[in-house]
Amino acid sequence: MSGARGRAAYAGYRAAADVARVVPPALAQPLARATSWAWLASQRARRHQVARNLERIAPELSERARRRALVSVFENYGRYWYELFWMSDVGAAPLLAAFDCQGLEHLEAAHALGRGVVVALPHLGNWDVAGAWIAARGFPVTTVAETASPPELFDWFVATRERLGMRVVPLGRAAGSAMVHDLGAGRVVCLLSDRDITGDGVEVTFFGEPTRLPGGPALLALRTGAPLLPVGLSFGPHRAHGARILAPLATERRARLRDDVIRVTQDLASNFEQLIRAAPDQWLMLQPMWPSDLSPTR
Repeated sequence: MSGARGRAAYAGYRAAADVARVVPPALAQPLARATSWAWLASQRARRHQVARNLERIAPELSERARRRALVSVFENYGRYWYELFWMSDVGAAPLLAAFDCQGLEHLEAAHALGRGVVVALPHLGNWDVAGAWIAARGFPVTTVAETASPPELFDWFVATRERLGMRVVPLGRAAGSAMVHDLGAGRVVCLLSDRDITGDGVEVTFFGEPTRLPGGPALLALRTGAPLLPVGLSFGPHRAHGARILAPLATERRARLRDDVIRVTQDLASNFEQLIRAAPDQWLMLQPMWPSDLSPTR
């Protein structure tokens, strides 16, 4: 992002956070939906991508239901940002009061082993609320954030998540060693794992098509012995949220490390399919992530 665009983005985020702080939720939530509709109308490429995603993940939907699901994706995307802006000032406590979790016993049992826990999530529901909820339950949480420009924008994201109880590690060369250290200290490392940002991910079959997912969660679990838990989030009515924690994946060593990373990452992809299919209009993936979605120029 260029310097001018970055500064404009930072100013926009701060202004949105100020609006979320002062506007009552009864007005702010409809405003967030209206903003999402306006943005939807202007984003032809993203509309096309979300429609392609829905064709893959929810082929049973009628054409009318799929159009409604497409609008819901953008509405939920706006809700995610509104809640993040709101939490940046007032904290997450009002949202955590209506948080329902299925499978908490898997996280508790994994953490009791003392080797740390790797929590892998798709971009489903509000993952920042989930991180805040895990921290509020007394688990020390570490997450990794993609760097942003200008630095003030990245610092704002870091400060917001730190106020929610999370330690933030910048994505980069030092991130791996930092996560290994934190797992050794018994922390819960939460990783968004359904998008290959760095371009060196592991090839998997995902919703019937080949693509790449990050190999980091599998590699961390295989190297450290930390349990690897797939987790999906969901938006509920009003301020409610939910989480579904699945049983830990089989991460024992069976072959060469590279082969084990491929096996575990494919297993993770299959679990993500299960979680995403349960709420296809809450999967906030607006970027191409399958090679078949990329034109030659891209």
